[in-house]
Amino acid sequence: MQNANWTRRELLLAAGWAAGASVVPRSLAQNPATPDAEPPKPPRPITCIVIGAGSRGNVYAGYQRGHPDEWKIVGVAEPIPDRNQRMAETYGIPDEHRFVTWEHVFEKPKFADVCIITTPDNLHHGPAMAALERGYDLLLEKPIAQTWPECKDILRRSQKKGRIVAVCHVLRYTPYFREMKRIVAGGRLGRLVSVQHLEPVEHVHMSHSFVRGNWRNTESSTPIILSKSCHDLDILRWIVDRPCRKASSFGSLTLFRPEMAPPGATARCTDGCPVEATCPFSAPRIYVREKLWSRFHLNAKDDSPEAVLAALREGPYGRCVYHCDNNVPDHQITNLEFDDDITVAFSLEALTSYGGRRTRIMGTAGDLVGDEETLTVFDFSTRKRTTWDRRTAPVTSGHGGGDYGLVRDFVQAVSRQDPTLLSSTIEASMESHLMAFAAEESRLAGGRVTEIDIGKA
Repeated sequence: MQNANWTRRELLLAAGWAAGASVVPRSLAQNPATPDAEPPKPPRPITCIVIGAGSRGNVYAGYQRGHPDEWKIVGVAEPIPDRNQRMAETYGIPDEHRFVTWEHVFEKPKFADVCIITTPDNLHHGPAMAALERGYDLLLEKPIAQTWPECKDILRRSQKKGRIVAVCHVLRYTPYFREMKRIVAGGRLGRLVSVQHLEPVEHVHMSHSFVRGNWRNTESSTPIILSKSCHDLDILRWIVDRPCRKASSFGSLTLFRPEMAPPGATARCTDGCPVEATCPFSAPRIYVREKLWSRFHLNAKDDSPEAVLAALREGPYGRCVYHCDNNVPDHQITNLEFDDDITVAFSLEALTSYGGRRTRIMGTAGDLVGDEETLTVFDFSTRKRTTWDRRTAPVTSGHGGGDYGLVRDFVQAVSRQDPTLLSSTIEASMESHLMAFAAEESRLAGGRVTEIDIGKA
């Protein structure tokens, strides 16, 4: 694992404009509020309790491996025994700080600096409120909570208790999106006019997470525009840097429905399904034969083919994608209007062969095209194009470096008790969540225009 504590030279590379490009300002900060310098080491490691030892909990905990002088995992709450045991063994957590559910954590006096809340979406509100009440700062996985009133509850309690809450909008901490922000904020495109943004979910990812997986059903999780695309709405709000006033949205579930199942398809891929061998969503194909997706969520006994197949025969990830209890859309378009007549067209698309967000930004002096690998700016006056390439930047964690970039800034904010060192505080994240709730309200109402006013919500 690479060290996420970037050197000045690496950060210069992260500014990465291709040879021959125009000279541009190169802020080295993780976010515009931080200085162009390596942050100081905290006087001691920030101590953390992981509440929810799933995929995201393990990601954020993993920062300790490269930075034991900054980040120390001292407790875990997790009902799945293997996950609880794995985290305890990895980080040397004593038995007295191992808990089955989040409620048990708060039966003890405060014994750490922060709680990392990476429970399922519908279980964010309870542990967040309890942790804030007991004086913990929070690293809170997105979305903030399952409903808008619950989001407001967490915000108000954090303000009442004077605690720091960082929402895990990790894309803000990537070199790619930081560079996009600098280009727009620096005026290179002139006055911002409009944005087109595409999130291609990728068809196997869709089947894993949003058909078979934890985020398949709005009632037990959140709408897909919140569970998946609050990253995108957050980035759009951050880049546009204006209040959003209106939203309208259309979308539906087209493919992953019972009537779309091939003839003879069985309830599980392992039940002798006659089309399993050629089905693009075959669970044995995805998780065993071709290993197209992570098997972490399967909770298999071990990583052997036999154990994985046993998990598919018994667990949710072996179900036929046409016979699940999913209800979230596999395609959704959302139109947004911001102050100063700035318009944004956002499209979430599950049925793609590729991932990687695509963004086009139009201004009065030029335009920008990006695909999460490169950013190309065209200047209307000079007729010249300049290109920034993310592949010249060091990537030290998932989400293009954003996972550890977030933890790095959170360490600084907690150590110095200064939330301005964070880009994605809960205060900064509320409006993009409201945009998501408004878009879903519009979709369910057939695309009706929904007014947005964060001051009145």
